[in-house]
Amino acid sequence: MELGSRTGRRLIVPAIAALAYGFAAADGRADTLEGALVQAYQNNPTLNSQRAALRATDENVPIALSGYRPRVTGTITAGATGQNQTTRSTSAGVSTYNTQWDNFAPHTFGLTATQTLYNGFQTANRTRMAEGQVAAARETLRFTEQTVLLNAATAYMNVLRDAAILDLQRRNVEVLQEQLRQTRDRFNVGEVTKTDVAQSESRVAAGRSSMLSAESNYTTSRATYRQVIGIDPGRLAPGTPVDRLSPRALTTSVARARVENPNVTAAALGVDVAQLQVKINEGALYPTLAVSAGAQQAYESSPLILKQFQATVLGTVSIPLYQGGSEYATIRQSKETLGKTRIDLDTQRDVAQQATVQAWGQLEAAKAQILATQAQVLAAETALNGVREEARVGQRTTLDVLNAQQELVNARVALVSAQRDRVVASFALLAATGRLSVAVLGLNVRLYDPMTHYQQVRDTWIGVRTPDGR
Repeated sequence: MELGSRTGRRLIVPAIAALAYGFAAADGRADTLEGALVQAYQNNPTLNSQRAALRATDENVPIALSGYRPRVTGTITAGATGQNQTTRSTSAGVSTYNTQWDNFAPHTFGLTATQTLYNGFQTANRTRMAEGQVAAARETLRFTEQTVLLNAATAYMNVLRDAAILDLQRRNVEVLQEQLRQTRDRFNVGEVTKTDVAQSESRVAAGRSSMLSAESNYTTSRATYRQVIGIDPGRLAPGTPVDRLSPRALTTSVARARVENPNVTAAALGVDVAQLQVKINEGALYPTLAVSAGAQQAYESSPLILKQFQATVLGTVSIPLYQGGSEYATIRQSKETLGKTRIDLDTQRDVAQQATVQAWGQLEAAKAQILATQAQVLAAETALNGVREEARVGQRTTLDVLNAQQELVNARVALVSAQRDRVVASFALLAATGRLSVAVLGLNVRLYDPMTHYQQVRDTWIGVRTPDGR
């Protein structure tokens, strides 16, 4: 038995070519991995949501700084008063009663300003804590950026992989159908039995099932691509690994991850914030010194007083003696929270180390798998050609040819998956070490600078509009 040479070559299209050039879409657009990362950086809703959350956290600083500023209150009171007054006068032993009804409209204008001079350094500590919260939120944003970029790279490579696998499965079905046609022709002339025909029919059905499964996976990958990157995939260009941006030694990668991973840096800043919270709560035990000044202009406060002005300046010292013990419980609670954040920091360091070791192992395994599957593909191609020749002279059965053909398809699918795994693992390793960013990747996109909004709002004394005009 011998298949036509044209049909035989259909399946022997290198899988690496299918992965490199992608699956052509109807619109004919050619996308690159770098372009997909840029699109995700600009459009991903999760990332934009985290940026908005950081801008909201920025406002904690001016809220804390307000403790340094005076509080000014204006008051206006106005109304109408009616007064009925009866008086008695006595002259020569005779009492005379006089009744008088007075109407007047009292109204007052006042202005009071209060300035806290000392409150146990609570304002200073609240300001430092707010600044620490902003710094931690920036690290959370950096983690979100890494996650989005990693998800975008994964989605891109998944589309490439699933498109290549779908193409391989379609070609496999074409070859199996040709195999079935030739087997039936040989059955009609008595060269093979009905069993051979049934085996070929079974493999065609199995091939179609695999093709439908590949179509489903490809559709899912395209949907995920659209979700993460924000646009539908076109014709995808090759995706390249980013090994060059990671340390060459595992120990160096682990050391960097334990220091630079955004979850680690955010946890370290969380320890600083918790320490400041302890100081703020302890400040509630200290005296509070405040000064207030006020001025009040009153009109018609009584029928006899038409106008009155009053100005006051007062200093107040409040000394907390005992408030039921709540402040002591709050201090103890914040100290326990501080201990928890220190434990969380150690946990995040261990998590970062584990993720780095895992990504390193996956990357090394993917490299080895590529070499192994490339050898497997070459061997499977040789075996298939040999089995076909042997089957042509009657030394092999139809089942032997079908098995050899399936082994070649499996080898090419494994090669495609290994190539995808290497690229994704290289991005995962870069993320674990805290280096997966637009700047490190050298992407051509305008960076989002969180300092811009922070500087715009930090020293704002008044105003309800956000810097972008809302």
